[in-house]
Amino acid sequence: MAPGLTVLHASDLQCGKPFLPEAADALLRVAHAVSPDLVVVAGDLTQRAKVREYETARRVLDRFGELPVVVTPGNHDVPLYRVWERLGQPFRNWRNFTGRDELDTVTRVHGATVVALSSAAPLRAVVNGRLHPSQVDFARHAFADAAHDDLRILVVHHHFAPVPTAEGGDPLPGAAGLADSFREMGVDVVLGGHVHQLHLRIFRGLPFLSTGTATSRRGRGVEAGWNSFCVHRFAAGHVEVTPYRRAPHAADFEPMDTVGFELGARGAGEGSVAR
Repeated sequence: MAPGLTVLHASDLQCGKPFLPEAADALLRVAHAVSPDLVVVAGDLTQRAKVREYETARRVLDRFGELPVVVTPGNHDVPLYRVWERLGQPFRNWRNFTGRDELDTVTRVHGATVVALSSAAPLRAVVNGRLHPSQVDFARHAFADAAHDDLRILVVHHHFAPVPTAEGGDPLPGAAGLADSFREMGVDVVLGGHVHQLHLRIFRGLPFLSTGTATSRRGRGVEAGWNSFCVHRFAAGHVEVTPYRRAPHAADFEPMDTVGFELGARGAGEGSVAR
């Protein structure tokens, strides 16, 4: 495992009407101060999957400079009300934005293998998403090809475990079985979003770390009107998670108390960290 790997984990930029440029500026200030090795943006980069919204998202991501950035589509990254587009070419604008056809990706950096799976399901489950067995196989093969001591990070937009406040809707269908499969293939941690509030939890023996909306006014539950993201610092066998939250109309994000998690199958048991 790469010693001292630092990951900035954001989600739900919601570029469009809910987007807050000042929150994006504040996010970038923390990024420059923290100097992460990798940036993960776990879906919902746009609000309605419009070309101009993707252009805004691209401008935000370009500000990370030369840092590797992993993205995965969320339910807002496919058109909802443009029905014919959703039925015929739901990922057209996403593919133009990323410049690649594939939706599921593998990124290898700093002794880590990062697999991002698209849980966006525009034809049958627009809100709470789906993962297909073929995607589980994709992840299994990708992690099987990883170096033995690689950190194994999985990125999926939708959440796997219920949120204590009941905000965020139902978890991903089949979440328990999927989590068991990921644990068996050696996944260390799962990074996500979707619920628009920090949701840091051990589920089926794996840390599932969902962050809130980084740059929009659509925070939910205890984060209504707030923004949040996380900085993860990985070391041998554990990860230290520092959430950052930004109050409504505040200039900057402020760090919260750091929370530690044992990694992967070593983190046995159930539990959660409420924020």
